[in-house]
Amino acid sequence: MEQVKSALKLVETIVTENTDNLIAGDLEDKSNKQNASESKSTDREQMKLENTQGIIQRFYHHLHFTVVKDRDIASKYDYYTSTAYTVRDHLVGRWIRTNQDHFKNDEKRVYYISLEFHMGRALSNCMINLGIKNTVDEALYQMGLNAEELEELEADAALGNGGLGRLAACFLDSMATLGLSGYGYGLRYDYGIFQQKITNGYQDEYPDNWLRFLNPWEIARPEHLIPVRFYGKVINDENGKKKWIDAEIVHATPYDTPIPGYNNNVVNTLRLWSAKALGVFNFQLFNAGDYIRAVADESLTENITRVLYPNDNFDEGKILRLKQEYFLVSASLQDIIRRFKDSKLFSISNKKIDFTYFHEKTAIQLNDTHPTLTIAELMRLLIDEENIEWNEAFDITKKAVAYTNHTLLSEALERWSIEMFKKLLPRHFEIITDINLHHLDLVRKKWPGDEERVKRMSIIGQEEQVRI
Repeated sequence: MEQVKSALKLVETIVTENTDNLIAGDLEDKSNKQNASESKSTDREQMKLENTQGIIQRFYHHLHFTVVKDRDIASKYDYYTSTAYTVRDHLVGRWIRTNQDHFKNDEKRVYYISLEFHMGRALSNCMINLGIKNTVDEALYQMGLNAEELEELEADAALGNGGLGRLAACFLDSMATLGLSGYGYGLRYDYGIFQQKITNGYQDEYPDNWLRFLNPWEIARPEHLIPVRFYGKVINDENGKKKWIDAEIVHATPYDTPIPGYNNNVVNTLRLWSAKALGVFNFQLFNAGDYIRAVADESLTENITRVLYPNDNFDEGKILRLKQEYFLVSASLQDIIRRFKDSKLFSISNKKIDFTYFHEKTAIQLNDTHPTLTIAELMRLLIDEENIEWNEAFDITKKAVAYTNHTLLSEALERWSIEMFKKLLPRHFEIITDINLHHLDLVRKKWPGDEERVKRMSIIGQEEQVRI
C-alpha cells in the first residue's frame, strides 16, 4: 500500500494539471465549429488513450471525478472501478460509431433473446478484444498497482447457471467479432446464480450479490422504459376487435452493456431488463404507520427480476417464473419493433411503416424454451397494436422468429396449467388457442385419421396444460 501511495503522489500533480487543461480545452473547443472540433477532439483523445501516459491520466480522472476519492482514502475496489471506467472510455466511441453504422447501413439485425447470459468478468475480456491489455498493465504497474489483483476484484456477472448462459455469451461475442449487427436481450437479476459453501460436508447456498459494488460496465437507459402487462381481461370493442383491458402494469427499465468484438472496433449491445414499480408506493398506509403494506406491492413487482430461476415447486414460484419469461419477451419485442420503426428505411424516407419488411430487417433467435412466448407476444403486438390481420401476422412471425432447441426431454419443456396461464396472460391464451387450431389442421391433413398423433402434438394438452 505504501508503494501505491508513493506512486500516486508522484503523478497526482501532473494529472490534475492535465485534467484542468483538458477541461479548459473542451470549453475552448465549444466556441469553434461543432462538427470539426468534435472530430478533432475525438482523434486527440483516442491517441492519448493508446499510450501508457494517457491511461494513467484517464485513471486519475475517474478516481477523482467519477469515484470522487483521493490517494489517501481510495480502496482497492476504487482502483478497480477507476480502471474499469478507463477501459470503458475506449469502448464508448467505438460503441457509438457501431450504432451509427448500423443505422446508416440499415443492415438486418439479429436479436438473441435468452433467460440466461453467463458473461463472466468484463475487464480482462474488454482489454484483450481492444488490444490494450499490455498498455493498461504497464500503466497500472507504473502506478504501483497489480493488474491481476484488480481483475480478481470484479464480480462475476453469473446471470446463468451453465452451458445455456455461456452459449448465449459466446454468441454475442462471436457476432461482435464477425461484425454482425447483433443485440442480446436478457434479465438483469439482482442476484445471479447462488454462491456455494461447504459446511460439515453439506452444501449451503447464499445469494450472489453481484451488484454490491455497482456495475461500471452498464449504462441505464430510463428513457426507453417499457410497460409490460399482466392479468386483466379481454373484451371485444365496438368494432369487434379484441382488446386487453384492466391489466396490471410493470415497467421494464433497460441497462445496456457493451460487447466488443476482437480487434475490429465493433461494439454491440446486451440489453438487460430490470423490473421497476413506478407509482405503487402507498403514501396513506405509510403515514398510518403500516410501513410493510405501504411497500408490499412494490416489492412483489420487483421480485420479477430478483433472482435467477426461482423455486417453482409451488404455485407462487410457477407464477413468478412465467412472469419472468413473459416480462423478458414483451419488453424485448416492444423494443425491437420500436427500433424497426425508427430504422433508416422509414425514418429518413418518410415511408409508411410496413411490417412486410419486418423479417427482412429483423431476425429473432430464441435460446431454448424459456422465451418461446415471443411467438404469442409478437402475434399480439402485430394484431392488437399494429392492426394486422391474423394470417399475415402469423406469416410475419414465422419468417422473423427462429429457435435453438437444447433438449427433447419432456421434463425440460415448458408446461403451464391452463387456469394459471389464462389468468396471468388472457390474451395470449386466446392467441395460442388459435395457433393450436391452425397447427392441428395441418397435422390432420398430413396424417388423416390419426387422432392419437393429434393429441400428442397438441399445444394445449388433455391434462389441462399449455405445452410450449
